[in-house]
Amino acid sequence: MDEYMYFVCFLLVLGVRVNAEIERPRGVSISMASKYEPNDKQTFQCLDGSAQIPYEHLNDDYCDCADGSDEPGTSACTNGRFHCTNAGYTPKNIQSSRVNDGVCDCCDGSDEYEGKIECVNNCKELGKKLREEQDEKRRLHEEGFKKREGFIAEASTLMEGKKLKIKELETEKAEIQEKLKELEARKTEAEGPEKEAKDKHEQAWKEQKDAREKERQAGKAREAFDDLDLNKDGFVDVFEIIPHLEFDIDSNGIVSEEEAKEHLEDHEKVDYEEFSSKIWGNIHSIYKKLVPDEPQQVTPPPVEPQGDTGVPVPTEEPQEESAEEDKMPEYDEETKALIAAADEARKNYEEADKRSRDIDGEITTLTSYLNTDYGKDQAYAVLRDNCYEYTDREYTYKLCPFSTASQRPKSGGHETNLGRWGRWENDKTQVYDHGQNCWNGPDRSVKIHITCGPDHQLTNAYEPSRCEYAFDFITPCACDQHSQPQVKNLHEEL
Repeated sequence: MDEYMYFVCFLLVLGVRVNAEIERPRGVSISMASKYEPNDKQTFQCLDGSAQIPYEHLNDDYCDCADGSDEPGTSACTNGRFHCTNAGYTPKNIQSSRVNDGVCDCCDGSDEYEGKIECVNNCKELGKKLREEQDEKRRLHEEGFKKREGFIAEASTLMEGKKLKIKELETEKAEIQEKLKELEARKTEAEGPEKEAKDKHEQAWKEQKDAREKERQAGKAREAFDDLDLNKDGFVDVFEIIPHLEFDIDSNGIVSEEEAKEHLEDHEKVDYEEFSSKIWGNIHSIYKKLVPDEPQQVTPPPVEPQGDTGVPVPTEEPQEESAEEDKMPEYDEETKALIAAADEARKNYEEADKRSRDIDGEITTLTSYLNTDYGKDQAYAVLRDNCYEYTDREYTYKLCPFSTASQRPKSGGHETNLGRWGRWENDKTQVYDHGQNCWNGPDRSVKIHITCGPDHQLTNAYEPSRCEYAFDFITPCACDQHSQPQVKNLHEEL
């Protein structure tokens, strides 16, 4: 049974009377046929109501109606419309001026009835191809729709899991907070004796160092006093200070008596006791031992003693001995034990405190995930934490749904932030904004145009306006009932 007879049978089932040829003027669709039926007066009312003409003036190749409705089957009216029935394919309307113009506009060839050109009726072939395309679109949509249903179920399970995880973390956080109070008390309890023992040890060491330093300074004071006491009378007087230019207060190259006396605390002379207790503390940082004008005889360095093997025996360096003396001795065993106990208490507290802060971070991340709008039925949640790329001749574009959009040069280089997740503009368009600022322009932004497809894929990227980008993204998440492809009726009219 051919398509025409199939459609006739379909109409008969509906109780519609079908003739082999439906009475209607050429170029008129079935839906408009009733408006072209002759009335009792055998006249035709122009569809715009502008005039009424004899019925036989229809399609007489002369335009009588202002709207061209009297010449649907000729090219007489420039504003007329000719209807292509295109049985087996989709019907369409063309401008009447294209009727009999030598070009086949209708797949059934009905627009070239004068025979200027022979038109092949290929409506069945086009209809077959269209049905195949529609079937494929429908198949892909059904495939995507099934995946979407699975994503919705997966999202529901995922959301419930995250909510449960938050409750578990909050319970753990409460337990840790109680534990922290106990651990902090233990830490404080352990740190008290530790501090007391360390302070005691360090104070003893400080006193020992101070005594050593005092002894060292006393020796230096004795040496300096003896050097300054040129006449060896047991006193350092003003005239023994004057040769030392380091005591030149006004830097005129001469030490006056007044300057010398000022360094001796206004005394004419002082003995060693007063020098060491009052004077030396003020001058020790600037004092320099006098060097005789005449060159001193250089004494050759002593020959180091040789061992049995003839190798020089190293001697101790005074500096190393001094550095060793300045190093604080180890704590005693009792103090070490107190430090170890305090370290353990601190470690336990810090580990619990770190876990508490980590829990806060996990809860923040989970809450952010749950508060994100993943579209109707949370279908788009499956895209979270995934990224998709598209590469053109110059750039590679990347979309990480509900996070960021970016681009980088195809040849490699710095990645440019095009925008961060912002909002849904509608149920099939996302907005990512506040991207990297364009030089002398706005912040970059991206609109993601989403359509139904069997897989998640970024299919295109372009820049409609300066610094305003657009991505095309297909995903099963968009395969809802509203996105189901509309199937065209191939047998709409005969």
